[in-house]
Amino acid sequence: MESESDYLEGQMLIAMPGMEDPRFQRTLIYMCAHSDQGAMGLVVNKVMNNITFPDLLEQLGIQGTGLERDIQVFFGGPVEQSRGFVLHSSDYAQDASLVVNEEYSLTASVDVLKAIADGKGPDKCLMALGYSGWAPGQLESELQSNGWLHVPADEELVFGLDYEGKWPAAVAKLGIDLTLLSGEAGHA
Repeated sequence: MESESDYLEGQMLIAMPGMEDPRFQRTLIYMCAHSDQGAMGLVVNKVMNNITFPDLLEQLGIQGTGLERDIQVFFGGPVEQSRGFVLHSSDYAQDASLVVNEEYSLTASVDVLKAIADGKGPDKCLMALGYSGWAPGQLESELQSNGWLHVPADEELVFGLDYEGKWPAAVAKLGIDLTLLSGEAGHA
């Protein structure tokens, strides 16, 4: 039986170099929820080039008066890609928000988009379409077969603007030389 500390909520999942699924190659995923019921996270380093945040607001009929920042829209994962999720700093919350920990929350209601458009939203945020999900035991199995590594999340890995540099930065946090990593699982 796993203890609560074995769960990766609030951690960053790092795709191993040998990740075969092209949707997850060189991805960095912020884990929003992880329990014996399964896991859910958002990819934080794959920007969608076919839609902008203002486009998204326009599609939803949201008029913004205070949108002062450039917000990228990310590919959050292959599940429910038409659904939006906002990962944000915990200075903003509403009843619909999932509080991941004292630093991060997740909100999937249109109200957070309205607040951001009006300049009243969270201090830091990341907009994602879709999410990455795992059935009970699936993520644990992928971890055991060397599909993923994990590190503690930090603000730069989650909200940093160097999207291409997030994956190597997360690997560097582990103190590992990427050239020495193999995608092959090995057991003594």
